[in-house]
Formats: sequence, structure tokens, C-alpha cells
Amino acid sequence: MVHDFTTLLIQVGALLFLLGLLGRLARRIGLSPIPLYLLAGLALGHGGILELHASEEFFAVGAEIGVILLLLMLGLEYSAVELVGNLRSAAPAGSIDAVLNALPGAAFALLLGWNWVGAVVLAGITWVSSSGVIAKILADLGRLGNRETPVILSVLVVEDLAMAFYLPLATALLAGVGFVRGGVALGVAVLTVVTVLVVAIRYGKLISRAMSVDNSESLLLGVLGLTLLVAGVAAKLQVSAAVGAFLVGIALSGPVAHHATELLTPVRDLFAAVFFVFFGLATDPRHIPPVLLPALLLAAVTMATKTLTGYLAARRVGIAEPGRWRAGLALVPRGEFSIVIAGLAVSAGSVTPELAALAAAYVLITVVAGPMLARLPDLAWFKRWLRARAALQQTRTASATGPA
Repeated sequence: MVHDFTTLLIQVGALLFLLGLLGRLARRIGLSPIPLYLLAGLALGHGGILELHASEEFFAVGAEIGVILLLLMLGLEYSAVELVGNLRSAAPAGSIDAVLNALPGAAFALLLGWNWVGAVVLAGITWVSSSGVIAKILADLGRLGNRETPVILSVLVVEDLAMAFYLPLATALLAGVGFVRGGVALGVAVLTVVTVLVVAIRYGKLISRAMSVDNSESLLLGVLGLTLLVAGVAAKLQVSAAVGAFLVGIALSGPVAHHATELLTPVRDLFAAVFFVFFGLATDPRHIPPVLLPALLLAAVTMATKTLTGYLAARRVGIAEPGRWRAGLALVPRGEFSIVIAGLAVSAGSVTPELAALAAAYVLITVVAGPMLARLPDLAWFKRWLRARAALQQTRTASATGPA
């Protein structure tokens, strides 16, 4: 027992130290650390260079907490009123986003010969962009104050809220309960989300007052305890623990949400890293080479459709041509939600084992390509191409409106 615990400490400590070094390297080269965390997991998991068996259970529990904290922090960024308002204004863009990016994933799964449950799962993986990676890209490129940034954020908000309905349905389908019980699960999820939003709008201040911002320790314990409690209850109701955590974040507001964000950010970063590593640990790297070409094709298609999504959403609100391209290319990276969905599918064991490898390769490709593509509109040759395109458009317009 003591020997096992000692081995656990050594493996966990070494891996966390490695993650710290990888995170620093990622910042140095201007990339998200997510692909490096995934690669570390692939190298040290089943079929990797060095298999760490003793720490697997620890990272499994940490990964579950990581998902919960990711969604809690996401919820803390929005108040219920803001969420409802954004949903109304961004609903058309969100609908375009779902059609252009979920359908290619579903069609691709069917072309690969997967069942319809696999198609639903892959549709979710290709649909949702990475809020965390995109926020970092916008900050790094100094675009947080740009006119197109609210458009990007609106698309992300709609995707985040859509996950509150998608995850329970996907969980039910993966459990093999069929469309009827899956529909019931979706109905429960809709009712739960609507109820929480109503309670948050009317009584959010009362909930926040129950938390004290005067003492960091009590605030941290209170928010974290409430989140885990609600997440557990949500999981019992087949609504998804992640959705429960998201709704807790929405219900908290004001100074409580602000201080909780500051306190929980380092904790979130720790367990989020554990989550990405665990997904890599659970994925056999020997399964990746056979799916690498399909992953590249899928990434190429869905990076193009995601760019089109942002372009159309920005054009709809009158953003100029350069801003449309900045909006579209910024939305390319997929990350945390894609891995969450793939992780649910792998845990359920009801889809092809290839899905985990495909999802890992797909996320790696989009997360690495995303920051590089986002810089394209700032390059001189791209600006020249836009000016030439605008001049050609003006010429065509003049010819069309000129004398016969």
C-alpha cells in the first residue's frame, strides 16, 4: 500500500511538473497548451513511450473535476440576463453555425461506416469552437476591442448554451436508451435549464448573498461545494454534471462571481490540464496513424465551414470585409468541448474505438492551425488580396450600374 502510494506521488508529481514546463513552452511559441497536454498524455498512456499505470485513477477523477470546473468558469462569465439577451440576438448566427459545422461531422461519420450514435457524437465534436483558445487568441492579437469581437463572442455563447441541451441528449443516446428516452432526457434538460435561468434572473442576487466575499476560504469552499453538489444531482437526473456546473456559474453574479473567478482560475487551470492529459492517457497513440488522413480531411472541411460561419455572422451586422475574415478565422480552433464529448463517448463504450483517436488528432490539428490562421488578416499579402478583391467588386458594381 505504501509502495503504491509512493509510486503514485512520483508519477503524479513528475507529470504535473512536465505539464508546467509544457505550458511555459506553449506560451513561448504562442500556442495553446492543449495540444502539448494531449501529446504528453499520448506519450505516457496506453501504448505510449512510457505507461504510467499508478496515476491513471487519480487522473480519471481529476479529469471529471476538470470538466466541471471548465463549465463552471464558463458560466461565471455570463449573467442569466446577458445569456438570454445574447441568445436572442445571436440565434440566427448560431443556427448557421450548427448547420455548417455539425452536419459535416455527422456526414463524415456515416461515410466512415459508423452508426448514427457515432454520427451524433462527431457532429458535436466538429460543431463547437474552443472558447478558451479563442479568448487567448483575441487577447494575444490585441483584438478584444475590435468591432467583430462581439460577433465572435455571441457565436461562442450560443454554442455554450446549446451544449446544455446537446450533452444530456448525447449522454442518453450513448447509454443506449434510444430516441424516446433520449427525448425525455432532453426534455428534462430543457426544463432544468429554463428553471435555473428563471431562478437566476429573479433570485440570483439572493443566491449570491449566501456566499461571503469577505473571506476567500469560505467563498472558495462554498462555490466549489455547491458546484460539485449540483453537478452530482444533475448527473443523477441524466442532465450531465458539466451542464449542472455551467448553470451554477450562471446563477452566481456580481462580486461573488468576480471573486470566485479569481480564486478558481488557478484550480481550473490545474484540473483542466489534468483533463486533457487523461484524455491522451486513455487514447492509444497506435490508433492515430490510421485516422490521421480522415482527421486532416475533416479538419480542412470544418475549418472552412467555421470560417464561413464567422464571415456570414459578421457580414450580417455590417462588419467590413477584413473584420469578417478576422471573425471567421478566429473561430477555427476546437478544444475543450470536443474532448469532453469524445470522452463521454469513450467512457460509454458504445461507439467505435477509433473515435477517441480521431477526436485527439482533429483537436490537435485545429488548435495548432487556429492561431496561425487567425494571423492571416494581419499579413501584408492578405491585405493586398483584400484590396484587390474590393477593387474588383467596385469595378463590377460600376459596370452593373453604368449606362447600357
